[in-house]
Amino acid sequence: MKAMVLNKACPIKEKPLEPVDLPEPEPDDSQILVKVSVCGACHTDLDEAEGRLKPGRLPIIPGHQIVGTVTDTGKRVTKFKVGDRVGITWLYCSCGKCNHCRTGQENLCEQAKWTGKDTDGGYAECVVIGEDFAYSIPEKFSDSQAAPLLCAGVIGYRTLKLADITDGQNIGLFGFGASAHIVIQIIKYKFPNSPVFVFTKTAEHAKLAESLGAAWTGRAGDQPPAKLNRIMDFTPVGECVRDALAVLDSGGRLVINAIRKETPVPALDYAKYLWLEREIKSVANVTRADAEEFLPLAAQIPIVPTIEEFPLAEANEVLIKIKHSRLRAAAVLRVCK
Repeated sequence: MKAMVLNKACPIKEKPLEPVDLPEPEPDDSQILVKVSVCGACHTDLDEAEGRLKPGRLPIIPGHQIVGTVTDTGKRVTKFKVGDRVGITWLYCSCGKCNHCRTGQENLCEQAKWTGKDTDGGYAECVVIGEDFAYSIPEKFSDSQAAPLLCAGVIGYRTLKLADITDGQNIGLFGFGASAHIVIQIIKYKFPNSPVFVFTKTAEHAKLAESLGAAWTGRAGDQPPAKLNRIMDFTPVGECVRDALAVLDSGGRLVINAIRKETPVPALDYAKYLWLEREIKSVANVTRADAEEFLPLAAQIPIVPTIEEFPLAEANEVLIKIKHSRLRAAAVLRVCK
């Protein structure tokens, strides 16, 4: 099978992903073999390529927003059959035994493995996955439309749940890329009386936010026309934590959707930024329940992802575009026709 493999982490401008031919993987008794149609590309893949997120092993095939068709099944598989269309997320597997797994927080399992980080992912023509960690894709979506739902969408949905929004509250979104442009569509559906204030660094992203119903757009550090009750930060920029807290109302909550910040979070004066019961909460990974809840909701709304599609061979170039915010929303790599 054809694949794009990361052999070493280095600046993305050096184009570390290399095209290779590899043997097709074989599923074990409880796994399915998936022929990959498309795989989304996101900032986590960039972090892995440049070494901010250390891969579980090298070489590794990145990619964790996978849509494809089941072509083989292990002898104990009952959930899927050959020909079924499935999606695969960041969560490749969890132990199922620890306290986190037993209490519905498998995203925090210390033994969990992550697709494209600890095991080979979707920048390849085939991938294997345990049947319990794959998901049926609603017919509403094409393969390319479904891909960003499996990471940007699912993690955005988890972020929204942790924000604990009440309809009518003022909502802020810092950053407006693949995840936030899906989240705003959920907000407009579930919380129709909540105005959304979007902070983004490009005019094109601001225009997209306005087209999706943003009440106001500006840049980080700008003052919106009202204090915000809930803010979700989707940026890799540490300074955005300070800027978000500066416009968060008393009793408000900031939820940070980022595996890491590329720049440090500045020192925060307690009285100015945190006092009066302001909260900060981080988002870590996703659970199976997040995907199982979100995908039907996405079809019901329906979510309309904004995507740009590229051939798999251009994976390096796509990650360069992500690094420099040159994409309008979500990037999708076409693997197999």
